[in-house]
Amino acid sequence: MYRIRTLAAAGAFAISAAFAGAASAQTVLNFAHTTAQNSHYSMGVQAFAEKLSELSGGKYEIREQAAGAMGGERDLIEGLQIGSVELVISSTGPLGNFVPETLVLDLPFLFKSYDAAHAVLDGEIGQALLDKVSENNLVALAWSENGFRHVTNSDHPVKTPADLKDLKLRTMENQVHMEAFRAAGASPTPMAFPEVFAALQQKVIDGQENPIPVITSAKFWEVQKYLTLTGHVYSPAIILASPTLWDGLSDEEKGWFREATKAAVAATRAKVAADEANGVKLLREHGMDVTESVDQAAFQAAVRPAYDTFVSKYGDEMLKRIQAAQ
Repeated sequence: MYRIRTLAAAGAFAISAAFAGAASAQTVLNFAHTTAQNSHYSMGVQAFAEKLSELSGGKYEIREQAAGAMGGERDLIEGLQIGSVELVISSTGPLGNFVPETLVLDLPFLFKSYDAAHAVLDGEIGQALLDKVSENNLVALAWSENGFRHVTNSDHPVKTPADLKDLKLRTMENQVHMEAFRAAGASPTPMAFPEVFAALQQKVIDGQENPIPVITSAKFWEVQKYLTLTGHVYSPAIILASPTLWDGLSDEEKGWFREATKAAVAATRAKVAADEANGVKLLREHGMDVTESVDQAAFQAAVRPAYDTFVSKYGDEMLKRIQAAQ
């Protein structure tokens, strides 16, 4: 029977054995992320735990480390590389700092729909990018999901790009996102996600941008008044394993982990879809002022310089492949 335990602190994180005197020991693995317990990431971790326990006959126990218990996403990716954490689900926010090829996924208005994003990331293009990630002392198991990102703030409604002017917005620690918001007139402020709520509460920043599942699970209505459904970036997530863990698995065990990853992706995407369907209503019920209709063409024009900067640094081969696949 699998168990999922969420710890409030980073605590012990090495692979450990349990059930003294049993014929075979159970191995405990930390699966870390930065969103809240029962968020979309959390649903993915729980599905992973259940499937892995089923396939392994209870050999593996997944210990969920939610809400940044083991640090921000950059910390978690570095932890994978040194073997201090075994499994992570992360946004692409800090990933480009380790694997520049993945920055293409952070370009604004790149994907036309959820279906288009899934088709690209679940196909040859997505696999090519996973292979690039795995060349950097990481094991990339699959693309998962955050959703389309939207802007919140505590100052005023955002209806046009001009309304972003001088807003101090938290962005992910990602140069493409920062360039896009800078081009649109905002003042981008990169920050690890576990720090964001307090920064909003203390008025260190005016706003932030995230998908509906993150906005709802973080209860940002407590510190933000205005939401604008800009849908400016489709935000994938990635499921990663530590090479220290992976290299110690047999081929059969690796198969179990891959199947558990498929279950995690399906559960995460299902939760995102449910939150997308119900989240705006929930946010309104908690007092947020929601702007649903925006001139996306105007926002696309405002962030266009991010494309120019990206292409000048990294070329447009992968960008054109993704655009042509939709």
